[in-house]
Amino acid sequence: MKTLKFKLYQHKRNRFLKRSINAAGVIYNHCIALHKRYYCMWRKHLNCAKLQAHLAKLRKGQELWQLVGSQAVQDICQRIERAYQLFFKYPKKGVRPPNFKKVRKYKSFTLKQAGYKFLDGNRIKIGQKVYQYWNSREIEGKVKTLTIKRTPLGELFIVIVVDDIVGSKSKFEMSKIAGFDFGLKVFLTVSDGTQIESPQFLRQSLTVIKKANRQHSRKVKGSANRERARKNLVRKYEDVVNRRSDWFWKLAHDLTDRFDILCFETLNLQGMQRL
Repeated sequence: MKTLKFKLYQHKRNRFLKRSINAAGVIYNHCIALHKRYYCMWRKHLNCAKLQAHLAKLRKGQELWQLVGSQAVQDICQRIERAYQLFFKYPKKGVRPPNFKKVRKYKSFTLKQAGYKFLDGNRIKIGQKVYQYWNSREIEGKVKTLTIKRTPLGELFIVIVVDDIVGSKSKFEMSKIAGFDFGLKVFLTVSDGTQIESPQFLRQSLTVIKKANRQHSRKVKGSANRERARKNLVRKYEDVVNRRSDWFWKLAHDLTDRFDILCFETLNLQGMQRL
């Protein structure tokens, strides 16, 4: 399985997808409320199949809910079911049950077999509308799911899960083997004695982030200036995330080019930080 991510072009028709994501957030909160109400009444967990059948009846009378496809609604129910199963399985490990989310902060919805169609070039049809995306790579294999995701800046991405049928045919010699140890002060220590230091991008950008945070907190709540300041703050954080992700990928490519087999020790880094 492979995951591919493409950015959608900015266009006014993207409002329809953003409304669909908001509708998915409303359905998610409604499902959480039904779960809580069902448990208070019967002291039992609400079955996922019963919830899906109930929502299928409710969708017929809700115009906003019909913006979200039936398979996307089923996926929302399945997400909540998986979250509750983890909560029941690991109650003493800090796993919390799913809770309500703000609709404007709700991020995505997922389509499975239907609801989308890839057209020629860099076009995709979602529902009854056609969108364009940055086609940075070819889509090889069978598409399993398609997720429309919204960032805090309001940008839209499509995340595609592909069944990678064609296996890797690259040959390698098992001669260069290296072990790696994660650390709190040094990012990686290689078995040959070399150390890889972390660039600490967040610490480098801390002054800029503090300034953007102060500007955001001084604006009047609900005003257009506060929204602009919020987007400016989000851009500063996204810059840190992008630089860190770029460094990780370059480091991974460098290590796989130098060594045939990479061995990592499994550690609980969060537990080490607490100690």
